Amino acid sequence: MATAAVTEHEFEHPMDNIPIRNLDFGADELSAESIMWSRSCPEFGVFLNAFSVHVPYFERYLVKTMNTSRKHVSDLDLVEDMKAITGQEAHHARNFIEFNRLMAERYPKIGEIEQRNKREFMAMAKSHSLKELVGFTAGYETFTFLAGMIVLANYEKWMSDSDPVVKAMWVWHQVEEVEHGAVAFEVYKHMFGEHEWYRKWMILKALLHIAKEVLLAYTVMCRAEGLMRNPWRATKSMWFLFSTFAKMVRYSLPTFSSKYHPRQHPLATTKQNKIAIAWRRFTRRGGDPLKIDRKKMREITGFA
Repeated sequence: MATAAVTEHEFEHPMDNIPIRNLDFGADELSAESIMWSRSCPEFGVFLNAFSVHVPYFERYLVKTMNTSRKHVSDLDLVEDMKAITGQEAHHARNFIEFNRLMAERYPKIGEIEQRNKREFMAMAKSHSLKELVGFTAGYETFTFLAGMIVLANYEKWMSDSDPVVKAMWVWHQVEEVEHGAVAFEVYKHMFGEHEWYRKWMILKALLHIAKEVLLAYTVMCRAEGLMRNPWRATKSMWFLFSTFAKMVRYSLPTFSSKYHPRQHPLATTKQNKIAIAWRRFTRRGGDPLKIDRKKMREITGFA
């Protein structure tokens, strides 16, 4: 019997009651063919793969930030959310570092880029002041949060026909990025809220860092996969990259308001999509996210 469609009265805010899901996707055991995992949109698969090269090391940086700053936070509810984001991000990093090992076998240059990112984030975690740790983490989380919502909003177009394990891993990741998308922001506001200008500067600094690293990894992988083999194909590939970044920048504009809070971002409220709501409900009831194939996704969301 098909699961009923998600209805408006069943909606709950994605940032309430952040769970820690200890999932292991066995990414290091995937076949080499799984690297080009999105048949719906190969450029999108490469785009998320390019994020994966450096994001696990930012996630370890985030864990360091939360552990270091927790003793300075007096709000007990926020402390619990800090523990939750630490748990979620630690599991993300473990799974995606395994996936990166597979990518390094296919793209030796990506392995070199990944190791550089590892060294750089470790050095930053040691050298950054407490304010910079918290500020840079909040700035970075601005875009992982936005990317999560943009990816889920384009599920049918970008992910419907994909390797099931890699797709399941990325859907899990994006759902949880939305769930904990307010935590780093709230930690910054709690500790350094009077320095609003610095929060905005850290958003720009994080954007430049993400853009630089994703552009480098994306072009390396596109060339290796033949997605730059002629001018038309190269234009198509680069258009996807820059148009997707343009969406992230456009949706980041509200974050520069002094009245901004991630909970009120329109993509996290009125436009929160059925994929994320149904995925959370399915897993909360004990469903296995690895079992969500195209048929199951139609069933749990109520899509025709």
